[in-house]
Amino acid sequence: MLYFVEVLLEALFLSVDPYMRVAAKKLKEGDSMMGEQVARVVESKNSAFPTGTIVVALLGWTSHSISDGNGLRKLPAEWPDKLPLSLALGTVGMPGLTAYFGLLDICGLKGGETVLVNAAAGAVGSVVGQIAKLKGCKVVGTAGSDEKVAYLKKLGFDVAFNYKTVKSLEEALRTASPDGYDCYFDNVGGEFSNTVILQMKTFGRIAICGAISQYNRTGPCPPGPSPEVIIYQQLRMEGFIVTRWQGEVRQKALTDLMNWVSEGKIRYHEYITEGFEKMPAAFMGMLKGDNLGKTIVKA
Repeated sequence: MLYFVEVLLEALFLSVDPYMRVAAKKLKEGDSMMGEQVARVVESKNSAFPTGTIVVALLGWTSHSISDGNGLRKLPAEWPDKLPLSLALGTVGMPGLTAYFGLLDICGLKGGETVLVNAAAGAVGSVVGQIAKLKGCKVVGTAGSDEKVAYLKKLGFDVAFNYKTVKSLEEALRTASPDGYDCYFDNVGGEFSNTVILQMKTFGRIAICGAISQYNRTGPCPPGPSPEVIIYQQLRMEGFIVTRWQGEVRQKALTDLMNWVSEGKIRYHEYITEGFEKMPAAFMGMLKGDNLGKTIVKA
């Protein structure tokens, strides 16, 4: 039975994301796994969310939820019919916003610069590269399979290579951009980033979004970058979480992303698994790099 202002929600699409691997370490037995989902209101006592309303919310790994309306975000009223609802968990959602703000705010991207992004065929990296191209930049992307590299080239990346098969990451990066990199959007961390930092241009900017290479680490962290390089190249590194941006700036970013996708300026790929019971398998597969684009579970 629903109480006054409560709504009953049914999950339509659920997201699995790398950050969950770190956040899950704080969970105790009996806690629910965190995460966003696109859900439909199937019963409502809340006039703000009538039956049939589609929302995005941090409801976790649940097929059904009861909410008093707090934390529920309706899809934008202007959401085009031709766009799948699942995109609200990907390119026109948290991953897209992460790419948008990390590149434009943290890196302060300018036209004509050279951008490097790793995990470039993933939900965030693929949007980073395409926004950078929209802004008139040269884009270098790295990925972990030849299939993903081919996808990056279809998206318009200037250079893309498989970091697992090159003889030397250092040489491959230098060949891709002999004069170095202005902006580095880091999803991976670890030794990969140590190699990149040595090739940053003076006054280069580094947006640290993730460290997926370290999430399953059992031993000590690898050594960090040399302080001398950061000092003498006058580099700026900043980690960030996308929830920093709220209100009007967030809405503008979502509108920009939605318009770019609708106009075909940003392309997307979804890696969809069907069945709520497949959530753990989809999550583990994403961490192993099975996915091309955004990993989504259709409930």
